[in-house]
Amino acid sequence: MKKLFFHVCCYMPLTLFAQTGPATDLTQYVKPIIGTQKMGHTYPGATVPFGMVQLSPETDTIPYEMNGKYNPDVYKYCAGYQYDDKTITGFSHTHFSGTGHSDLGDFLIMPTTGALQLNPGTATHPESGYRSTFSHQTEVAEPDYYKVKLDEYNILAELTASNRVGFHQYTFPQTDQAHIVLDLMAGIYNYENKNVWTFVRVENDTLITGYRQTNGWARTRTVYFAMTFSKPFHRYGHANYANDVYKGFWRKFDQFHNFPEMAGKQIRAWFDFKTNADEKIKIKFALSPVSIAGALQNLRTEIPHWDFDKVKQEGQALWNKELQKIAIETGNTDDKVNFYTAMYHAFLGPTTYMDVDGMYRGLDQNNHSANGFTNYTTFSLWDTYRALHPFFNIIQPKRNADMVQSMLAHYDQSVHKMLPVWSHYANENWCMTGYHSVSVVADAVIKGNAPFDANRALEACVNTARYKPYDGIEYYMQYGYVPDDKNSSAVSKTLEYAYDDWCIAQMAKKLNRMDIYDEFIKRSRYYENVYDASTGFMRPKLSDGSFRKQFDALTTHGQGFIEGNAWNYSLYVPQYPAEMIELMGGKKKFVQHLDSLFTMHLPDAFFAETEDITRDGIIGNYVHGNEPSHHVAYLYNWTGEPWKTQERVRMILKKMYKPAPDGLGGNDDCGQMSAWYIFTSLGFYPVCPGSDQYALGSPAVAHATLQLENGKTFTIEARDQSDKNVFVQKVLLNGKQLSTPFISHGDIMNGGELTFYMGPKAAKANYK
Repeated sequence: MKKLFFHVCCYMPLTLFAQTGPATDLTQYVKPIIGTQKMGHTYPGATVPFGMVQLSPETDTIPYEMNGKYNPDVYKYCAGYQYDDKTITGFSHTHFSGTGHSDLGDFLIMPTTGALQLNPGTATHPESGYRSTFSHQTEVAEPDYYKVKLDEYNILAELTASNRVGFHQYTFPQTDQAHIVLDLMAGIYNYENKNVWTFVRVENDTLITGYRQTNGWARTRTVYFAMTFSKPFHRYGHANYANDVYKGFWRKFDQFHNFPEMAGKQIRAWFDFKTNADEKIKIKFALSPVSIAGALQNLRTEIPHWDFDKVKQEGQALWNKELQKIAIETGNTDDKVNFYTAMYHAFLGPTTYMDVDGMYRGLDQNNHSANGFTNYTTFSLWDTYRALHPFFNIIQPKRNADMVQSMLAHYDQSVHKMLPVWSHYANENWCMTGYHSVSVVADAVIKGNAPFDANRALEACVNTARYKPYDGIEYYMQYGYVPDDKNSSAVSKTLEYAYDDWCIAQMAKKLNRMDIYDEFIKRSRYYENVYDASTGFMRPKLSDGSFRKQFDALTTHGQGFIEGNAWNYSLYVPQYPAEMIELMGGKKKFVQHLDSLFTMHLPDAFFAETEDITRDGIIGNYVHGNEPSHHVAYLYNWTGEPWKTQERVRMILKKMYKPAPDGLGGNDDCGQMSAWYIFTSLGFYPVCPGSDQYALGSPAVAHATLQLENGKTFTIEARDQSDKNVFVQKVLLNGKQLSTPFISHGDIMNGGELTFYMGPKAAKANYK
C-alpha cells in the first residue's frame, strides 16, 4: 500500500486532488478515486446525493463465469472500475458502491472514431475493439463530475448527472467517422444469459428510447431509458449477437441498418456523426423504473436544456449542501479528505427509485405511487444497519424515515410478508443473514424518527421474524438456536436473529405491546445457547444439543459463521455487552481476550479463500475489513478500561483509511465502512442500534459542528487533540462532566456541546 500511495501523490495534486474552490466548498476534499481498488470497490463518476443515475467508467469486461465455473477475477469489478487498469470500455449509468457481490452496469456508452468496432476488444489489445487506453494524468474525479481523455480516439469525455439523468459531453476531433456505441450487452457480473431482453426504438434523429431486462442478482429487473443527442446523427444501426433460431417475419427488413426498431438479447447499437475539430456531442440519458414515458418525463423535467456546466454546478451545489451538515477542523489535510470522502460515500445510497411523478416498480412487479415519501432502493442491510442508518438518524433523519417507509412498502408487496434482507431494483436478492431491516426500523422508532405508523412497522418486524421458511427461523424458534446440522452459518444466524429480536422487543416496549415484548426479549437471549464455556467461544451446536466436535476458532469457512471466525463473531452480542462479558469470564478475562484479538497473528491460511478480506483489512485477528467486528473496539467501555477503546479506534482510523486508491481496508459496503469512519472521527459510535446510546471513543478532529435538521447544532470539541494525544482525560457535556463513557441520542438532537480533554497518557480515572 505504501508504494502505491507514494505513486499516487506524485501527480494527483494536478488532477484528482486539485482544490476546486474556497474553503467553504467542501467538495474540494472529496476524492471519489479513494477505494477504487479491490478492497473498497468504489467508483469515480457522476451522481448527486442518493441519485438514481450513478454514471461511471468501466475499465474491463471480465465475465462472471469461465468454462462453466465462477471466475474469481470478476470480484475486482464489483463497481466496474479498477484503478490499475489501462483501458476504459465505456461509461454506464448504474453502479453499486463497495459491495461484495454485484449487478447493474446498465447502458454502456462509448464514443469512438475511425473504423466502426462493436466488440470491446481486450485489455492487452485495445485496438481489437472499441475500448481506449487512458492515463490518470488526464483523469479528473470530483463529486458529480468525471473527465478523462480517451487516447485511442483523441476524445475528451466528461460526465455529470442530475438525480435521474446522466449527462455526457464528448469533445471530438475533426472526422467523418465519429461514432457513439450503445452497448446493451455490457453489464457488471455478466454471463451469457443475463440479458433477458433489450428493446431500442429510434424515435427521430436525436431521440432513442428503450429498456433492458436482466436476470442477475436481481432476477427480474427492468430499466427503461430515454436518450437524446445534441446533434442529429446521419446514420445508425445495430448488431444482434444472439444465436436466435426463430427469426419470425421481421426478416423481411434489413433490421441492422437505419431500421428504427431493435430487439433481442444481445444487442449493440451505433450512431454515426461528422464532427469538426473540438466539436462537442452531448447526450442526456434518463432512467426510469416504470416506463419509457417515465424516462422521457424525467429527462424533460430534470434537464430541459443543454448546459452541461449548469448541471455540473447544480450537482456539486447539492453535494456541498449535504457535506456542510458537518463542519470539521483538523490540522491534517488527509483527515479532511478521508472525512469528507467518507461522507460522500455514505450519501451515495440507498438510491432514489421512483420517477419525478412518484411512480416506481414494486416488489410485486406492479407500478405504485410513493405517496408522501421518496422511494429508495439498494438496501445492503447486513452492512448498513450497523452505522450508516444510525448516522442518517442524526444527520439525514427525513431521508432515513423515507427509507423505512420504502422498506414497509416492500413488506406490503412481498408475497412472503417480509421486510427486505438485501434488495434492489424491485427485487429481493436474499443476500447475507439476519433480518436487519428490523434494526433499521426499530432504531428510527426508538430515536423518535418515525413519521409513519409505528404499530404497522412493528407488525412488519414481527411477521418477518416469525417467517419460518426463511433461513433457519423455524429451527431457531424450535430449538432456541439454529442447529449446525440443519442450516449453514448457524452460529452467525443465531447471534444475528437474537440481536434483531432484541430490537423488536424494544420497539414493542415503547409501543406498550408487552405480549410481543415478552416473546422477543426471550428470543433475544438465545445467543447464550451457542456459547461454549469450555472453549470461551460461540460454537456450532447440533440439533441433539451437543456442540459440534470439529471446531477451529480461527477458520472462517465451515465453522458456522459467515464472513468471520469465532474470535470475531463471539463478540457479537451488541444488545447485551455487559452480560456477554460476564458470560465469557468477567471483565479481567474479557480484556485479556480482547487484547489478544488485536495483537495476535492470523496466518494467511485462515483467510486465503475469502474474497472480501486481505491482509490490509486485518489488525492482529481483528477484521475491520468486514462488518461483524465494527463495534468490537468499543467494548472496552464496558470493562472499566475505556482508554483501550480510545487507543484502538485511533489506531484503526490510521491503518484502515488512507487518501489513496487502495485507501479502504475492506469493501465500503454501500457506506458502512465510511459511516464507521465518520462516527469514530467524531468520537462516538452506535454499538447497539435500536438503543438510544452511543459509546464514546477518541475524536480524531479538533472541532466539529453538526447542523441538525431540527435547526439545532451539536458541537464536538477535542482540546489538545493530536496524533499523540489520543487518550481522553475527561469529557464534558454542556459543561457537566460525564461519569460514564456514553451519551444518548437525545443529548445530540437537543443540541449542545461535547468537550473532550485529550492527553498523551491513559487517564484511568477520566470518568468521575
